Amino acid sequence: MRRSRRGRKCTDKKAIIYLDHAATSWPKPPGVGEAMMEILNGPAANAGRGNHSMALQAGRVLFRTRSQLAKLFNISNPNNIAFTSNTTSALNLAIKGFLRPGDHVIATMIEHNSVRRPLEYLRRTQGISVDYAAVDREGKLNLEDLKTRFKPTTRLVVCSHSSNLLGSILPIHDISAVAHEHGATLLVDAAQTAGTYPIDVQDLNIDLMAFPGHKGLLGPQGTGGLYIRPEIDLEPLLHGGTGSQSEAPEQPDVRPDRFEAGTANAPGIAGLGAGVSFVLKQGVEYIYQKEWELTQFIMEELQSIAGISIIGPSLGESRTGIVSFTMAGRDASEVAFALDRDYGIAVRAGYHCTPLGHQTAGTLEGGAVRASVGYNTTTQDVEALIFAVKSLTKLY
Repeated sequence: MRRSRRGRKCTDKKAIIYLDHAATSWPKPPGVGEAMMEILNGPAANAGRGNHSMALQAGRVLFRTRSQLAKLFNISNPNNIAFTSNTTSALNLAIKGFLRPGDHVIATMIEHNSVRRPLEYLRRTQGISVDYAAVDREGKLNLEDLKTRFKPTTRLVVCSHSSNLLGSILPIHDISAVAHEHGATLLVDAAQTAGTYPIDVQDLNIDLMAFPGHKGLLGPQGTGGLYIRPEIDLEPLLHGGTGSQSEAPEQPDVRPDRFEAGTANAPGIAGLGAGVSFVLKQGVEYIYQKEWELTQFIMEELQSIAGISIIGPSLGESRTGIVSFTMAGRDASEVAFALDRDYGIAVRAGYHCTPLGHQTAGTLEGGAVRASVGYNTTTQDVEALIFAVKSLTKLY
């Protein structure tokens, strides 16, 4: 049995209130599913693997999505975007394809395991060295601390654009200036900002940027990408068929083929294109403002509830659509389970694949509950969350 958003029990599981957009957005715009079915029922051929009309049509679908992404991020050449299956695969391509034995890397204390684990793997297997720059409890990066961590061997700076736990937004423009002043390359993890916060790779002087298709870009799961500045070459993560230079024993140099071995996820990329089209039509600034206002409403209400502690930027500060909190005396997973079981509200609890972030926030012992809003979130949805949290604090 579930409760409706005002606490009444109901049995319709479709009535769930979804507040887990930081993990994946839901529901998708109507055009996403339609675009996927259109290619499955139409030119479902292997893009780039033939000159017949169906293969050419499929190739055009991929290029159209690439071009839409280039427009969104102000990327001059769409072919500098390599499609991947998610942000994790994009980050692995960037990190493992760029670093060499003996290199030094600077990351931050709010990184996701998709950054930390590849770095720690290369530390163990290739002898790279890693430093993590200090971030305060609100998620603000200490730029002075960042500057002190550079060494003659520092080759890469990698940072989350926004913490997936705290919702804080890092000053990429300033970080980029510091990195390039020291001759380092900048890799940005845009998992929480692509599609929900303005990103101009040229203005921000970003060298590499990993992004998901299934979060703020409103596309399907199994999609993502990596922007690679033209001057930067990476060792491909995968080697195999590309449909180009097939006579050569080595991976081709031409982009994006160099980084896209194997059959492309054409239905997924078609759906991603529809999601990006929706984002472009609405406008990223509008989406950010809408989500920010919802987070401020949640924070205003939660901070008045005894026993609730909110982590991340203070009320009124910039943040993505994430509000994480703890409930005194209760495990975060227990709270999330009760929200789902008794009120039909989907949130995320635990460590969110960012133990460094929890260490920074002081929540490493018990984790936190993360409510994250999206384009489709309504005021009624967040009111239901507030009602449920108030009810749970009274029960406990």
